[in-house]
Amino acid sequence: MADTSSPLFGTVLVANRGEIACRVLRTLRTLGIRSVAVYSDADRNAKHVTDADTAVRIGPAPAAQSYLDISAVIGAAVASGADAIHPGYGFLSENAAFARACADAGIVFIGPGVEALEVMGDKIRSKNHVASSGVPVIPGDSRPGLSNAELADAAATVGYPLLIKPSAGGGGKGMHAVSGPADLESALVTARRVAAAAFGDDTLFLERLVAHPRHIEVQLLADTHGSVIHLGERECSLQRRHQKVIEEAPSPLLDSGTRSRIGEAACRVAESVGYVGAGTVEFLVSADRPDEFFFMEMNTRLQVEHPVTEEVTGLDLVAEQIRIAAGEPLREAQRDVAMSGHAIEARVYAEDPERGFLPATGTVLELHEATGDGIRVDSSLRRGLVVGSDYDPMLAKVIAHGSDRNEALARLDRALADTTVLGVRTNIEYLRLLLADGDVRAGDLDTSLIDRRLPELTFRRPAEDLFAAAALLLHAEREAASTRSPWSRPSGWRLGDPRPSSYVFAVGDDTTTVSVLGGEPMASVGIGDGDETPATLRLIDGMNYALTWGAGTRMLRLAHAGTSVWVADNGFSVELPILTREQRLAARLALLSRKDTPSSPEVRSPMPGTVISVEAATGESVDAGDTLVVVEAMKMEHKLVASVSGQVTVHVTPGDLVKLDQLVATLIPPAQPENSTVEGDTE
Repeated sequence: MADTSSPLFGTVLVANRGEIACRVLRTLRTLGIRSVAVYSDADRNAKHVTDADTAVRIGPAPAAQSYLDISAVIGAAVASGADAIHPGYGFLSENAAFARACADAGIVFIGPGVEALEVMGDKIRSKNHVASSGVPVIPGDSRPGLSNAELADAAATVGYPLLIKPSAGGGGKGMHAVSGPADLESALVTARRVAAAAFGDDTLFLERLVAHPRHIEVQLLADTHGSVIHLGERECSLQRRHQKVIEEAPSPLLDSGTRSRIGEAACRVAESVGYVGAGTVEFLVSADRPDEFFFMEMNTRLQVEHPVTEEVTGLDLVAEQIRIAAGEPLREAQRDVAMSGHAIEARVYAEDPERGFLPATGTVLELHEATGDGIRVDSSLRRGLVVGSDYDPMLAKVIAHGSDRNEALARLDRALADTTVLGVRTNIEYLRLLLADGDVRAGDLDTSLIDRRLPELTFRRPAEDLFAAAALLLHAEREAASTRSPWSRPSGWRLGDPRPSSYVFAVGDDTTTVSVLGGEPMASVGIGDGDETPATLRLIDGMNYALTWGAGTRMLRLAHAGTSVWVADNGFSVELPILTREQRLAARLALLSRKDTPSSPEVRSPMPGTVISVEAATGESVDAGDTLVVVEAMKMEHKLVASVSGQVTVHVTPGDLVKLDQLVATLIPPAQPENSTVEGDTE
């Protein structure tokens, strides 16, 4: 129901993009507040732009020239008449200079004060500050300004395994686990580079790595009248590379006593810096000792996983942020806060889990987002959206609420199975595999669980019926586009025996040929050299098709665009590239040329991105496995390594933009002596 009271602000600008911008805009609409979106050139047609009442361009695609450009964002706010700015999360949300700039322009920053941003934005300073307030912290060395040599000396005292962490920023960027002294030097170099690129500050510190750690965070609300309350905790232990994947509230680990103590500790942290707004205090808890917790950091902004808290408390945290920023007192006291049921959230990313979670790009051809009892979707997706490589690859969050954890898990799994994004690879199948894991279902979690499970995960391969559906779709399109002449129709009719139409698809290095003879009401379909099977494909609506394959009928979702057919089935989706006759011939010739070559001497970028480092010089001799080039895409670093030993020629320089499959380096293996013999040769 819409809020019919006087608006808290006349106009609020949302200084962000993607799903969080859409989510904030939704609350502004509910509160009756005029909204302003900002966008870069890459986001000109993004969903948040059309969701807002008005939108202002702030610069080109690179975030440093748009969403991170303080003067551009403030200029947009002034030009649009905004009274306040909501920063979302990421970008400028924890930037003290941005908060000052808002104040200087007479604009309310919907977030904490500058002191809290400065203290908690520096992980070293915040850890030392919190320790002085009597909140337990993880053992480590958090002296500011330590050099790599000094950190190496400190590591011996901290002990292994340990964690390298950047003092500025968060989100797991620049964090590296180190198991022993031999790995420390290279990890420090990488951590500094990532921290400098992501946060403009390469200061590092060390922490002891807690055994079987669980990541528990507490949601806070604090007003300008001195009230601070907590809204319970969230379990965020399912992580990969320190990035959260699935989150839930409440934690299945904590008992009521520990829940009360950890909430009180979080409030004490907020009070120590005069915190105002909606924030989160993150703790590390050992699965072996669940009654013991250690402060990690405070996030002085809204968290990605805030919807699970909203679902179990019934509060709109964005609305609470806006009310607090407008000077209103909290409407809830601690005694009024109660959690009802259980909520779980899964993050949908544009990435390919089978290829090391490389970021994926593309255009959303077809889209279906789940609905139903207890289901919520926070999304930036829409049909026709171009997903590029300029920003974080998160596309949406699927949230399920149930009366208990089992019901929430079941609802989330069903919602993911019903979610379809055709045109861009996503991690939906991977999320469903995680939810099916026995330890996950039992609530027996820790932050390394995903890393242990990844080698065991088996991703689905397209079966014959999916290839048949793709071929039948192409066949029907040819039929619809043909003239009435029997010579132009793909029915296979000819003088003499009928001839089937052939469609060839590629999946990885494999190809599958599908022959189709006939059409409505039933066709004969053959896969490779297999027997023909009666089949038909019937359009239901949109992208929904009914495939009759042999004796059974099932529902699939399909889309054809350009040179590929996309097929989706219960959360599984696959792109089936269509090979032309010329491509098939080129592939066969390439296979012949590679027959006796163990590895390719070419190094190509597996994703579009930006070259941030070149680790080898042209003419240098390198060994197989050596890092040649580092490419950053969607806030992640990817090391491109030599596939063979030899002399390298590098074709890119730092700062270059590279495309998918672009050649970045070439290797010339050492020549074999003319009369050399190999093991097993006989004279």
